[in-house]
Amino acid sequence: MNNAKERYFTVTDNTGKTIEYEILFTFDSDEFKKSYVVFTDNNTDESGSLITYAATYDKNGDKLELKDIETEKEWNLIENLLSQIEDKME
Repeated sequence: MNNAKERYFTVTDNTGKTIEYEILFTFDSDEFKKSYVVFTDNNTDESGSLITYAATYDKNGDKLELKDIETEKEWNLIENLLSQIEDKME
């Protein structure tokens, strides 16, 4: 992600609405043998926290194809990583 343009992608939802997302960071997991992307639409929740999303993706494809996170262990990995980043920012 050297280019600012590479930090964004768009998705068209079921109603035809196009949503732009900003990629916050990507990482690989040796434990799960997958690549992950954490992203946001830059909206906040009721407490003012940035709403973030995560998915797996295939690094070898030309097109960004997101896939659902499959296990609770994967979600725990992502949540712990986000907590570590948040702690460092405070």
